[in-house]
Amino acid sequence: MKKIIKNIFKFFLLLLVAGIIFIAWANYSIKNESASFVSYNIKDVPEAKTALLLGTGKTLSNGTPNAYFYNRIKAAADLFKSGKTQYIIVSGDNSTQDYNEPEDMQLALIQQGVPQDRIILDHAGFRTLDSVVRAKDIFGQTKIVIISQKFHNERAVFLAQKNGMEAFGYNAEDVNKYAGLKTNMREYLAKTKVYWDLLFGVEPKFGGEKIVIP
Repeated sequence: MKKIIKNIFKFFLLLLVAGIIFIAWANYSIKNESASFVSYNIKDVPEAKTALLLGTGKTLSNGTPNAYFYNRIKAAADLFKSGKTQYIIVSGDNSTQDYNEPEDMQLALIQQGVPQDRIILDHAGFRTLDSVVRAKDIFGQTKIVIISQKFHNERAVFLAQKNGMEAFGYNAEDVNKYAGLKTNMREYLAKTKVYWDLLFGVEPKFGGEKIVIP
């Protein structure tokens, strides 16, 4: 009996070690493959008709302003004003009546001087995968500049390229590493899940009719 328990323990220990190694490899490979396609410098960003702004809530759970949100808005407005892109798809979660990331981002961008008719709303960007794939399948974009923080852009650009898109990431300013500790820890698992999604051909939660961007 003791031998059986010992073997079971060894088996689960082996699984744990294998899991840790796979998480480390997944994160390294995604960062490595996307390294030359993400930048904090607008001069490095190639011209593209459309940018994709990835959504996040404007406030945290405790009601305080979300620095990730406002830093992304500033980056998107700066990129648009630089002339590198003509339209911005704002893609985020609108799963409840009281929570609407795309409209919050639209309003914030307008306040930063981006014309409303240059902002395209995607209310079905529940995950990064959904936002990226829908930019291609629904909005017809095969070349795109993705706007988010660096850790997020690495994953989004990787996903876009694996889905046949020409993608570059413009990095918004990050937040204090301690304030963003929970987000960064969650990102380790999110990068790992990318391979699961690619392996099993996971698709966006919602499809829809194609929307033409002028």
